[in-house]
Amino acid sequence: MDATARTVDVDGAVRPHELPVAALRQRLRERLAGTASGGEPRLAHFSAATARRLRRFFTDRPVPAAVLVPIIDRGEELTVLLTERSSDLKHHAGQIAFPGGRLEPDDPDVVTAALRETEEEIGLPRDRVEVLGFLPDHPVITGYRITPVVGLVQPQFELLPDPLEVAGTFEAPLRRLLNPAADYRHLRQWEGEVFETYDLLWQEHRIWGVTAGMLLTLRELLGGSYGDAG
Repeated sequence: MDATARTVDVDGAVRPHELPVAALRQRLRERLAGTASGGEPRLAHFSAATARRLRRFFTDRPVPAAVLVPIIDRGEELTVLLTERSSDLKHHAGQIAFPGGRLEPDDPDVVTAALRETEEEIGLPRDRVEVLGFLPDHPVITGYRITPVVGLVQPQFELLPDPLEVAGTFEAPLRRLLNPAADYRHLRQWEGEVFETYDLLWQEHRIWGVTAGMLLTLRELLGGSYGDAG
């Protein structure tokens, strides 16, 4: 697309899904540089009204956890590596997720936890990951507060998913997930109430819940909009 035909979004920049790959890679580095773990928790996958209603369900003492948001640099395209959780898991069975888990006592920080859990879950070597920065924490109703660690992954690796935790993996183009055309509003029930969520669709996959929230937060960080932002 010619640069003069591109549209701009919330911060006056070209929308991230319309950027050439090299420019998107550069924006990722620039916007994530200097970010710190923690920060005000986000509920980006809910409408603003729904987020306000849901906050009463969250615990005051959440369990700290970390996930890796793996963006694979395929050269001509950047893709997001996602997992499908095993149907036998106690929490979030069968959902699309990022690799990760709770912090263990011997984890010195969230980066170590995210890389360790990723290696254990899908066999992605930590030396293939360049950590770019962090997204704000995301709470979940199951009692966790998750820190997303965003990493740029170099290709030429072999995944070895743990079948007890991961049913499969797939990659989705980052620019597709950054495009509001991937958004889908959905109504779900929780504790007898109906809530509106923002899901992301890619081929036969529906990405929802906290994973969708992290991707929408990443979109916002990169200059895109969603949901109540239009």
